[in-house]
Amino acid sequence: MRDLMEGVRYQLAGQRWVFQHGRRLGLGLLPALVSLALYLAALIGLGYGADDFVAWTTPFADDWAGAWLGVFRGFLTALVFGLGLFLAVITFTSVTLLVGQPFYEALSEEVDRAEGGEVPESGLPLWRELWISARDSLRVLVRVLLYGILLFGLGFLPVIGQTVIPVVGFCVSGFFLAEELSAVALQRRRVELRERLALLRGRRMLALGFGVPLVVAFLVPLVAVFLMPGAVAGATLMVRDLLPPGGAEEAEGVSQRPQVQPIEN
Repeated sequence: MRDLMEGVRYQLAGQRWVFQHGRRLGLGLLPALVSLALYLAALIGLGYGADDFVAWTTPFADDWAGAWLGVFRGFLTALVFGLGLFLAVITFTSVTLLVGQPFYEALSEEVDRAEGGEVPESGLPLWRELWISARDSLRVLVRVLLYGILLFGLGFLPVIGQTVIPVVGFCVSGFFLAEELSAVALQRRRVELRERLALLRGRRMLALGFGVPLVVAFLVPLVAVFLMPGAVAGATLMVRDLLPPGGAEEAEGVSQRPQVQPIEN
């Protein structure tokens, strides 16, 4: 419970930090606004085109009776739009971090600088950092989709599927959201995805306390836009305590102590 509340504290501290540094808040909002506009345009297009797509993919149903045809294709249209909405929710953070890589890296560096001590730099060119971010985001997305398929199937179980499984789903999403946000600071410290996941698994409740409230808040698109800069700042504060200058092996309380490997050039 202590770690859970500590994760919430990091989240609140990050939001407070960006509101005390208004210029960084404004710059941090820009990538999220760009991503939101792209996602809204895509969802509007999907809303207009989903029924045509369903009709095109189900020509065998053209001769069905009117009522059955309407119910069948209406259900599939809702399913297609629901899938698009689900993909939008789980990829919004990844795309926003990729679009705003220079902004959020600068924000993370400023948090490190303001808090004192070492300000790590990856030493990699921007194109290389973007490639690593895109590659790691794709790997995380595959993991999330696999968990999503499993949880979707378990959701049909009576009682458990309507109570326990949704909670587990929020926890899984929260953990991976914490990983993606902390990746901004950890990538500057040249920590690869495998080590990042091991580090957060060692403090799983801390990661959940940080990520799950964001998952709930991110269900509202505009809220996601305004919380993104603070989420990056809070993740940087969390990383500073999880991974002190001496390395992951000195991080207090981490039960799994990964050997940090440099990201290859």
